Amino acid sequence: MRSPDYPQSRNARIKWVKTLTLIFCFLIIPGILLLLTWIAPASAQTPKHYDELTFEPLPELQFPEYQRQVLANGMTVYLMEDHDLPLVGGQAWIKTGSRLEPSDKVGLASITGEVVRSGGTTQHPADDLNQLLEQKAASVEVSVGESSGQASFSVLKEDLNTVFGLFAEVLRSPALPADKIELSKNQRVGAIQRRNDDPEAIGRREFRRLIYGQSSPYSRIQEYDSLNAITRKDIQGFYDEYFQPNRIILGLVGDFDSAEMLALVNQYFGDWPSTDDAVVNLPEVSPAQIGGTFLVDQPQLTQSSIQIGHLGGQLDEPDVFPLYVMNEIFNSFGGRLFNEVRSRLGLAYSVYGVWSPRYDYPGLFISGGQTRSEATVPFVQSVKGEIEKLRESPVTNAELSQAKDAILNSFVFNFDRPGKVLTRLMRYDYYGYPEDFIFKYQKAVKATTAQDILDAAQRNLKPENLVTLVVGNKNGIQPDLAQLDPNYQTLDVSIPPPSNT
Repeated sequence: MRSPDYPQSRNARIKWVKTLTLIFCFLIIPGILLLLTWIAPASAQTPKHYDELTFEPLPELQFPEYQRQVLANGMTVYLMEDHDLPLVGGQAWIKTGSRLEPSDKVGLASITGEVVRSGGTTQHPADDLNQLLEQKAASVEVSVGESSGQASFSVLKEDLNTVFGLFAEVLRSPALPADKIELSKNQRVGAIQRRNDDPEAIGRREFRRLIYGQSSPYSRIQEYDSLNAITRKDIQGFYDEYFQPNRIILGLVGDFDSAEMLALVNQYFGDWPSTDDAVVNLPEVSPAQIGGTFLVDQPQLTQSSIQIGHLGGQLDEPDVFPLYVMNEIFNSFGGRLFNEVRSRLGLAYSVYGVWSPRYDYPGLFISGGQTRSEATVPFVQSVKGEIEKLRESPVTNAELSQAKDAILNSFVFNFDRPGKVLTRLMRYDYYGYPEDFIFKYQKAVKATTAQDILDAAQRNLKPENLVTLVVGNKNGIQPDLAQLDPNYQTLDVSIPPPSNT
């Protein structure tokens, strides 16, 4: 049965068909053609396989423009303009560190750094200083670490003069009030009480003590007695000795005119008198422990935290660049340790291994990870086996190429913000490295060969010197650690009580 709308006469039907034909020609066909034009580019953009992709060579990178000035009092100043945002930031590197504090007053340096900021200044008590900074949405921070002190500020450009003046006050005239000193000491007492709560923290702490020695400033730890021995006079003395303009490198980056900024620096710091810049003799470093296996027994654990390694080297040694490439092959996601120990053997929740140098003292070569208690011995054996392989034969061309690409392709992120470039320049200045050290690194990585890595591994990785530390449940470790070392030792990590109790 036909639709009521269907034409009844022959002529009407012919006219109706012609009309439909015209509609098809002028509306439907163009629509189809348009659809095909949309589909064609999509089919032309079928993704290529990753090994078919080509990229332009990485561009040569350069430092942004900057100025370096030395004031009459010996303060070094870096100025780097960055007008993208109306912000100004500054950082000061102070030639000090916890490694310079007396051995019987461990914690003196870090308490000094904290109270220099938390205690306010002689002009602005702590609460007033905090309120002023909060009103300006600004910050001023100070701390003292192992090998340097750090101070910093950040502020909107419009408030630069005010906040920079407060920053100078903090550095030049801290109040160091007794109540803030006591608060800082009490907080550290709490940290001592909790220091054996985390197996990972125990492992990191005790491994450094094995390698550097318990009395070394690179592994000393705070105790109740060392904190009790610290007085306000000690803190004032530490501040007076090390917080001096000729011991400070000040870096400034942001939305400012360099000439005006330098004038502001002179206004607030130019009249700060300096003292004699005595040469600081850094502590000697030698391995306290060569070889051996050690256990920190933690019966409540069902897994082991493991560290394996020995004393390492410094960044200014010639082997450091091939060792960095070796790190990428050995340690990266998809590297040898990950593929073999974690993925193929299933022996680790996490696993790592790095040559970790320092700027002015020997760092560590350290491997390790976490595994279930019963897999402890196989884990140690497999990691040591992978270390041996690095010394026995060259890495493959595929490993070398992938490692160098990963390092060089991430190199650009050293320069993605002016502030990061400034920090690097200041760090090199602080430790006496050439300002183009980062570019030497880039060139050396490009030139590294498989033979370079093998030679560096043979010179620097010493299987016979490896110290193994396990933090875990002695009874749960099966087979026993004696299978690794019949003479393994158990470490006592109990916390000494204060001598006055």
